[in-house]
Amino acid sequence: MAEFSRRKALISGGGLAALGALVAAAPAQARSLVGWSWSPGESVAGSGAGADPHWVWDAEADPLLASLLERGAVPKVNELLWNWERNDQPLPGGLPADLRDFIEHARQLPSWADRDKLERAAEFNKSRGIYLNLCNGPGGGILATAIPKEARSVYYSAGGADMEDRVAKTSLFGFAVGALNAYRPDGTCIVECVKTRLVHAAVRHLLPQSPRWKAGADEDIPISQEDMLVTWHTLPTFAMRKMREWEVPITDAEAEAYLHVWQVTAHMLGIADEYIPATWAAADHQSDQILARNTGPTPEGVKLTDVLLGQLAEQTSPASTSRPLCNALARYLVGDRVADWDGIQREPVWDRVIPEAWPLLVKFREGLIPLPMVPEAAWTIDEALRKYIFFYLTKGQETKIEIPTHNRPE
Repeated sequence: MAEFSRRKALISGGGLAALGALVAAAPAQARSLVGWSWSPGESVAGSGAGADPHWVWDAEADPLLASLLERGAVPKVNELLWNWERNDQPLPGGLPADLRDFIEHARQLPSWADRDKLERAAEFNKSRGIYLNLCNGPGGGILATAIPKEARSVYYSAGGADMEDRVAKTSLFGFAVGALNAYRPDGTCIVECVKTRLVHAAVRHLLPQSPRWKAGADEDIPISQEDMLVTWHTLPTFAMRKMREWEVPITDAEAEAYLHVWQVTAHMLGIADEYIPATWAAADHQSDQILARNTGPTPEGVKLTDVLLGQLAEQTSPASTSRPLCNALARYLVGDRVADWDGIQREPVWDRVIPEAWPLLVKFREGLIPLPMVPEAAWTIDEALRKYIFFYLTKGQETKIEIPTHNRPE
């Protein structure tokens, strides 16, 4: 099955990242020794072929987007889909028939989706928003730049030429997942997932045509099922681990609901059910297996990190302290190893203050310590985070996810 999926993608995709959103990609010899041992029995499907996701892509979306690009239909499609926003909104007229059929199928929730859990997840996102936005925004973004394949895919694709726009669109997707109405009829998460899936398929077709990407890539086709899983783990799995580390009170029902909204999201993005973890234990197991073999330093990752932290610093004040604070916040979130890979400068003062201040802020926010005990530095961190979220939220209102038609200009 793995080899069949690879051949089919190569042929139909014209030689074929998640928007993003963690030891450089292992050499082929080393990788073959590691292999794929995660059992589909741990997935939401409960069974499966067990094919290594490194060699599986999106058999439904990839040939479709290759065809649309080769037919020159994408600009008109982007125009037609520009105002398609709500989950319950009918598709606009004029779409190619094959694309319309694909979207109508892709926008359906999986049979195992649980509406009660999705509603519970929305309430959890509301009460724990500051932690989730911190982990999924600066945290997940910096982790993503330490994933060599993702960093290269982002840098050399069309979005890499305008990182402010690229980050805004990624944030648009992230906030859609975390919205209270994410999967309700009036929400936007289904639409953002489908559009992102189309973007991924387009990038799989376009990037292999980039000489600069091919010169540094150790793969023929980007954004495999494994690549999407790696990015997925920089979001919900990373966030849950950090909240546990910070001792944020979370009930079993809340944890299960938060996992469920991301399980559904993974499915809607085109990840096969046999790869989507059914429990947090299964997610941790899978994360431990694939993150280590997919992380490490790259020149592209260093450049992207500098852009991301520069954008974050621009939204905080005063200017004399904003970048050092952002550097230290990022280092605190991802740890020294990833921070060093990403070229994040060490900050002697803030690198000491933040690890002490943040846990106090968490305790305060959870009602465990009174206001006078919260250091001023903790409030500075909170303010920087809120400005970051506000900036990208408002930016997201003005931009929309579009299917690319080219790579980063040479």
